[in-house]
Amino acid sequence: MSDATKPEAPPRRKGLSRSQKRRLSRGVQYVVFVAALIAFAASADWDRLQNQFAQADIAEQMFPDVITLALKNTVLYTLSGFAVGLALGMVIALMRLSSVGPYRWLAGIYIEIFRGLPALLIFIFIGVAVPLAFPGTEIIGGTYGKVALALGLVAAAYMAETIRAGIQAVPKGQMEAARSLGFSPARAMISIIIPQAFRIILPPLTNELVLLFKDSSLVLFLGVTLEERELSKYGRDLASTTANSTPILVAGLCYLLVTIPLGFVVRRMEAKAQEAVK
Repeated sequence: MSDATKPEAPPRRKGLSRSQKRRLSRGVQYVVFVAALIAFAASADWDRLQNQFAQADIAEQMFPDVITLALKNTVLYTLSGFAVGLALGMVIALMRLSSVGPYRWLAGIYIEIFRGLPALLIFIFIGVAVPLAFPGTEIIGGTYGKVALALGLVAAAYMAETIRAGIQAVPKGQMEAARSLGFSPARAMISIIIPQAFRIILPPLTNELVLLFKDSSLVLFLGVTLEERELSKYGRDLASTTANSTPILVAGLCYLLVTIPLGFVVRRMEAKAQEAVK
């Protein structure tokens, strides 16, 4: 074949390829991010920050009360609210799935109201409106009972939707198989469907536990004694007494002491769930 009849070679591309452009863009982003961190670190007054937030002597004075009192109360408030929310949420989820119209309507109204209202208003309602509406009565458990009820009412609205979604995610054949074995609908739901649903919804329920742990700080709006203070209230009181913000920083670290491991557990459970699906 002569040179005149040979096909011409395709023209070579000029400039960077797509992968090179992506690497270049990523490198520029890293440089900008590092430069922003350096500028922030260089412009901050670290001496003033240390004096206000990192006084070792003030932090030492908080122990062991910050753990044995404040953190313990926070955990108790959270667990009690989670227990109330889980029990009530289960009932509301089953009502939401019921074939009886009024049950579905009541459950839907409850979910829309308590998901739409701020948790702060629920705490104020429990602490102020309930005693006014029912004078001479006291919620069982005092402050602990009020917090459990307030947190539970809020959590139930979210847990109900989570539980409902988990129940509906269980294959319908599971119910049919249970009925063919002689199970009643209620027994099949309790023994077969709900246990499988909980394996599906365990990660979002753990996320709800983390949210309740942080929402427990709203207990201060109920008016608590010194022995009933949780982390936020405890840190704020000591910050006012010492005219220093170190107690607030220590309280925040105590929150992270619980929320970070819980977040890790949630990620592990989600990863295992995805592996099971594959």
